[in-house]
Amino acid sequence: MQLIDEAVQQGARRSRACEQLGLSVRSVQRWRLSPQDGRTQLRRAAPPNKLSEAERQAVLEAANRPDYASLTPHQIVPKLADEGVYLASESTFYRVLKAAGQGQRRGRARAPQQRTLTTHRADGPNQVWCWDITWMPTTIRGRY
Repeated sequence: MQLIDEAVQQGARRSRACEQLGLSVRSVQRWRLSPQDGRTQLRRAAPPNKLSEAERQAVLEAANRPDYASLTPHQIVPKLADEGVYLASESTFYRVLKAAGQGQRRGRARAPQQRTLTTHRADGPNQVWCWDITWMPTTIRGRY
């Protein structure tokens, strides 16, 4: 706030000073009205549907079973459902695995690779032909 005030006193516009600091003008206005930020003191209750530690452990155990160790959560959840077991959703499986440090690719899945573009590039006329426009449909039925 002091930096912005100094810049304004020396003739700069408030919006430019805020832009240089990476702030929104609206944020500075809000801070002037109430200098105490209530977000840092606010304690929020845990959501009622949060998994307990036992449920998280059950998800990890299911994902690390020998027959599921090489499968993704996208494949694990339906297989568990076929067995009549529902532990968590697919996204929850991903979230729990990532929190446990097991968010890397599972099984034979490979990391994505950067490939060169295979499209053609024309530098001038008549260099790349990709289709014949004589057979483009028109608004008249049967005429191309």
